[in-house]
Amino acid sequence: MEEGIFNRTELLLGKKMVHSIAQKRVILFGVGGVGSWCAESLIRSGIHHLTIVDSDCVCTTNINRQLMATTKTIGRPKVEVLRERLLDINPNAEIQALQQVYCAETADSFHIETYDYILDAIDSLENKALLIRRACETPGTLFASMGAALKMDPLKIDIAEFWKVKGCPLAKALRQKFKKSKQFPSKKFKCVYSEELLENKGADTFYETSSPLAENDWHAAKVHTNGTITHTTAIFGFMLAGLVIQDIIKQK
Repeated sequence: MEEGIFNRTELLLGKKMVHSIAQKRVILFGVGGVGSWCAESLIRSGIHHLTIVDSDCVCTTNINRQLMATTKTIGRPKVEVLRERLLDINPNAEIQALQQVYCAETADSFHIETYDYILDAIDSLENKALLIRRACETPGTLFASMGAALKMDPLKIDIAEFWKVKGCPLAKALRQKFKKSKQFPSKKFKCVYSEELLENKGADTFYETSSPLAENDWHAAKVHTNGTITHTTAIFGFMLAGLVIQDIIKQK
C-alpha cells in the first residue's frame, strides 16, 4: 500500500529521493493554523519520522483554519487528533504526539539535537525565541513561520532569511528581543512570512480554549487574538513543509 501512496512522488523525484525523504527525522512545534497543514504536507510528501508538539486542545475558534479542528473534535488534544489523521494517510509512519509546551523548563526533554529538521510554528514570543536560539545550536536545520494572522493575499507570502524578513511584526518583535537580551541565533535560518498587514474589522473577543494546559497555550503571550483565514495559514504551512523537502533534495 505504501508504495502506491507515494507512486506519484516517486515519478517526480525518483525512488532514491523518496527513500531519502523517509529517513529524515522532523520535529514540529505548534500544530495550529500553520503547523497542522505543515504536518499533513510532510506526511503526504513521504516523511516517516515526525514528532508533533502542542499543548492545546481543539476549540470552536480553531475550526475556521486548523486541519484537525471540526465540530466533532472540540475538546480533544490537537496533537492526538492530528496524529490519528496522519496515520490514516500513512499507517506506517512513526508519529509521536506530545501534548506539551516548549519552554525553558521543558526544552531539554525534547532532545531537538537528534532531529534533522526543527520546525517552528509557535506563536508565543518567549517560547519561540527560545526554540530558535536552541535549534540554531544543533546540527539540524531550522525553518520558522513568522506571523500568519491579518493576512489575505497569497501572492504576498514569501521566504527569506530571518534578518531579512520585512514588514512582519512578529519577526520585528523577535529581533528586538534578541537584541535586548544580547542573545542571538548562532546561525542563519529561513522563514515563511508576509509583508501584508491588515486590520481587524470585527469585534475583539476573548481567546476560547478548553485545554487543561491553557496557561501554556501557544497564544498565551498574545495581547489579543488577531483575525486569520484558512488559505493564508495553510499556505504558510505548506511552504514550511516545502522548505524541508526542497532542502532534502538539495542535499542530494
